[in-house]
Amino acid sequence: MTSEDRVIERKILLKRAFSRHRLFEIGKKFAIPYFEPFETAWNIDEDQAAFEIASSVSDARLRELFDSQKPRGWVAFRGRYYTFEDGALLLKSSWDTIESNLRQVSKKYGKNGLDVLKVFLETGKGCGLRDIAISLRRRIDPEPIVNELERLKIITVSYQSDSYREWRILEETSPLVQLELGMTAPSALSLQAVSAEVDEVDYVTLERQEIEKMDTELNQYLSDLLKNRLDTAIQFGKTLSVTALADYLKKLFGPVLYFDSMLSITQQYGLADVEIVHERGKTGMRTGWNLSLFGEPGTGKSFSTRDMILGKPDAKISPHGIPGRNRYAGGMTPARFIRIGQAYMNRIFNFIVPEFNDWFKYKGMVEPLKLAMERGEIKYELHREVVGPYKFGSFFSVNYNVATFGRGYEVTVQDPNFNAIEDRMLCRMHRLTKQRFIEIAQSQMRLAFGEIDIGKNARKIRDHLTLVYAIETRHPMVTDRFMPKPVRITPQAYEIIEKARSAILEQIPREVVTFSARLEDRAIRFACSASLLKYFGSDLEYIPVSEDALKYAIQLYVEEASVRSRQEFMPEEVLAKLQL
Repeated sequence: MTSEDRVIERKILLKRAFSRHRLFEIGKKFAIPYFEPFETAWNIDEDQAAFEIASSVSDARLRELFDSQKPRGWVAFRGRYYTFEDGALLLKSSWDTIESNLRQVSKKYGKNGLDVLKVFLETGKGCGLRDIAISLRRRIDPEPIVNELERLKIITVSYQSDSYREWRILEETSPLVQLELGMTAPSALSLQAVSAEVDEVDYVTLERQEIEKMDTELNQYLSDLLKNRLDTAIQFGKTLSVTALADYLKKLFGPVLYFDSMLSITQQYGLADVEIVHERGKTGMRTGWNLSLFGEPGTGKSFSTRDMILGKPDAKISPHGIPGRNRYAGGMTPARFIRIGQAYMNRIFNFIVPEFNDWFKYKGMVEPLKLAMERGEIKYELHREVVGPYKFGSFFSVNYNVATFGRGYEVTVQDPNFNAIEDRMLCRMHRLTKQRFIEIAQSQMRLAFGEIDIGKNARKIRDHLTLVYAIETRHPMVTDRFMPKPVRITPQAYEIIEKARSAILEQIPREVVTFSARLEDRAIRFACSASLLKYFGSDLEYIPVSEDALKYAIQLYVEEASVRSRQEFMPEEVLAKLQL
């Protein structure tokens, strides 16, 4: 390794071990010129800040820095020159040990062990057991191999919830693993070639490879469905409605938790972005919409937006979402998202972001993220590059963690970035009420004891969803069998919306309304998306907005209007007046 490589490794270590604010304090303390013009940490570039410190300190100074500056004790670093484990910095390599451990894995598991490692390398991000099994495409149980790789410190946990984990190969370890697997030549081993510098990684090309994998996943699933389960899916679709979906979810989770999973699954139907029409022509609207569940951690947001859609095999939760059309963005930075968004031009996917509020903490990210939520044209300027302009056409399903104690909304709106998403998404607030707490606890217990069979009907719903999506998006596998249908909104639907609006406004004593008219737009899109569940319900050339879809849309409209009005009225009273 060259001295430049040592600096790059040191930079990666510093960025991982210290927050942006701590890097700022270190840079100021060491009087490094880069930091002089900045008054706050928010204005610095983290990559550049870490690089400037790495270039300015010796190994002895680095050790002093770690002894005095309280690094993140939970992170791990296993490089060729530096090791950081259990909160302690060692000025020695981890590579000799990892190299020996890699040979143990090869000897014990042979080709299967090496193939699991290749999945981690090729993915370049956190992988769960399901991700690995899908990538391998053959009958291998990856769990014992992954457990051994973690024990031998070849991989590390990158995400963990109560019953789900993801792992990854550390950035500084990746070159060694590549070399051992014969995936790179020794001359290409420099850490500089795999560092996080944006001008050294072609994120767009890598993301296009990811899109190809997702396209393949959809095509394989659809092909299997058409060959083996088409008649069953059509028959199931003739009885399916949003009410039937709600009843299925209520039996699983109870009368409170079910609604969020219903929103997530309904949003999946909306991803076909079907045209919404009326009896005289076009409305200019389509069924796609963004979803945000916001509120306190631990209230079931991730379960609804991620686990129910992608599945969670370790917890015996089968996927309900469209295969190959949901891009999980856990661990992804907003800057990387803005870059890879170029790969999604003229394509519609759903980005599942587990902690969307973290994305707004990065300097300069609010405006491009607003444009992304609006499906607008994005252009982003960095000190090294200009990204875009490009048109972003995909959607989001996100969690926005924020404290909502008591009535809660007053606290939420104090978050200066929440307004950026409020009018651009269908938002639903989570508070850990007694009823929600009871249902979460009971669901966890029933899942643990195998009393909830989420797989029983998940395949039927997923088959129907995938088939309707393929038809409405004119997938070549189905164009000779089915015709896409628009969703027709009726005058009666707008009358119901108007009645709900009048009932809400009557309950608000002030002249000023604290929610946007866009909330009605989202409610209508939800109703139209929910009506797609009844594609096979009639022989009409269009899909009429169903009464039960409107019922749930009005419930959503009234409840969210109450939240955004600081609960100046009780939604139950308005719904009772509307006989809902």
